[in-house]
Order: sequence, then C-alpha cells, then structure tokens
Amino acid sequence: MKKLTVNVGKTYEILIEKGIMQACGSYIKKVSNAKKVCVITDSNVAPLYLEKVVSSLEEENYEVFSFIFKAGESSKTTATVVEMVEFLAEKGLTRKDLVVALGGGVCGDMAGFASAVYLRGIDFVQMPTTLLSQVDSSVGGKTGVDLPQGKNLCGAFHQPILVLMDPLALNTLSDHFFNDGMGEVIKAGCIKSAELFEKIETIDVKENIEDIIFDCVDIKRGVVERDEKEQGERALLNFGHTIGHGIEKLHNFSGISHGEAVGVGMLMISEIGEKAGLTEKGTAERIKKVLEKYNMKTADNNSVEDIIEAMQHDKKKTANGINFVMLNAIGDSFIYPVENEKINGLFGI
Repeated sequence: MKKLTVNVGKTYEILIEKGIMQACGSYIKKVSNAKKVCVITDSNVAPLYLEKVVSSLEEENYEVFSFIFKAGESSKTTATVVEMVEFLAEKGLTRKDLVVALGGGVCGDMAGFASAVYLRGIDFVQMPTTLLSQVDSSVGGKTGVDLPQGKNLCGAFHQPILVLMDPLALNTLSDHFFNDGMGEVIKAGCIKSAELFEKIETIDVKENIEDIIFDCVDIKRGVVERDEKEQGERALLNFGHTIGHGIEKLHNFSGISHGEAVGVGMLMISEIGEKAGLTEKGTAERIKKVLEKYNMKTADNNSVEDIIEAMQHDKKKTANGINFVMLNAIGDSFIYPVENEKINGLFGI
C-alpha cells in the first residue's frame, strides 16, 4: 500500500492499493463513528462497484443508503445537489454521519459540495474511480458545481476525512476516459516536475500506474498544504484550465471532456508563452507530442475570439483581468496576470 498524509486543518490520509475498495468499510471505520452512511455515485459506476462498497460498509454495521444520479457533466448542477441534500435529510443523517463519494470528478465535486452544505458540513470520504479523480480532483477539498455562466462557479472548500484509491477501478475505464485523465497527469508534470513529465514521455503509464498516481498526488498534496484556499501557489494547479474551462463552456459541457479541454488549454498557453518570450522554446512541442501519445486533442474548432469571451467567467478572473498560469519551462510554472485590454494582444488578435 502507498500512503500519503495531507496536513491541512484536520489531517487525513490518502491510501492507494489495488483492491482497497473491497475493504473500504474497515478503513472508514477507523476514521468515522457515523451510524448512517450515504454512498453517492452515478449511473455508470453504480452497476460496477456500488454493491461491493455497500456490502463492505454493512459488514462494519453502518446503516447504508445510496443516491444515484445520471452520469455526466450535465448533471453537475445546483439542482442535483439540492436533490442530494434533500435525500440526506429524508434519510435522517446527522452531523456525525457520513457521505461517501464513489465515482469520478463530477461525483466527488458534487458529493463533497452536498456534504459541505448539509447541516453546514458533515464528513465525507472520497473513493475516486477514474484516473482524473485519482490523480487530481479527489485531493485538496475543492467541491462544487457548474453554473450556466461557467464551470465550478458555485462551491466550497471542504476537505475529505479519508481518500481511498483503488487502481483496479481504472481497468473498467475506456481508453477515452483513461486518456482524459492523462490531461491532469501531464499538467502535474508541467507545473512542478520535469522528472514526472519525462516519465510520461518515455514509459508505459498503465504499467506503472500506481507510481504515477502517487507522484501526482504527492505534488498536489504539497501544494494544498502550502496554500489550502488558493491564495497563491495553489493557483498553479489551474495550468491549462482557464482556456480549458472556456472551451468546455463553448461545448456546453458535453462533446469534449475536461482532460481534453485542459490539454488544448495547456498547449495554447504554452505556444502563447513561447511567442511572448516567456516560455522556453520547444516546450509546446513536447506537450503536443505527449497529448498525441495519449490520443488527446491538440486543437479546438472554436475561434480564439469565442474562447476569450468564454474565459470571461472563469474563477481566475479579477476586476482588472485574468491570472494565467504559464511555464518558464517544463516543471517550472508561474502566475502571469494580464489586464483585460491586453488579453486579445496576448492571444495574437
């Protein structure tokens, strides 16, 4: 088993082990005295893993309820979260009870947000089942939903009390969704670790998946510990996301996955950085080759003008402009504030 400890507020552990999902109840019992547990999952994950998780929890004498929502980013709305918290209330969960988020990033974000606002905050456990959620979204306490105006605009910081990662869950992912998760793996290497990026370039990631997950989570753990509420360094984790979220919005959060959009965003901002003399020459080409290695998109069919317009609702926007994350070189990132009137020029229009 690989183990990491996140030292923020109430310290919690991240456990990475093949088959840990089957024994999740015993690990949760060590950190929670809840009587009732609500497992929140989606319509894709439920047929695969819900019975196994419920059984493990019931073996530890928890009273278990399940809430299943329709899979996909289109469900990531305030309306779905209201359904969740009403379900928790209907089942009589108290402040000492527990939510388990079983699924990918959408599930973790929404279940975490529901647990943050129900009774002004109850405990929750992350059990991520996709590569994207294992390497990124399940760690760090960011929860939330999309609004019509943009992605993740409604949410809260609410740390889990435990994160259980089962790499075996990745075996049921299609190549498309495995590669989608690679967007966040590539991002981690770009912003903080030239060594990780070189691994991604040269090795078979699937054959070394536990080490890759550990490396990514360790990078994020360090950033979150130093800047839990995104007052500075944590913003670096948004590399590729400002443009990526704009692209997702233009696609109405369907038709392009999060990791794909972030990949395009990373490539675009690196090309811009090179043209502006801010980023080491050749950086964008290395990113492009890695994206191609994992069959990810390297361009979007929306115009630059439309992407810029869609970015205006991004969380990184300030009163004066947008804080872009850029690279000096692979593994070395920085925040680059751009005033509103200079954004078009940065993008070459």
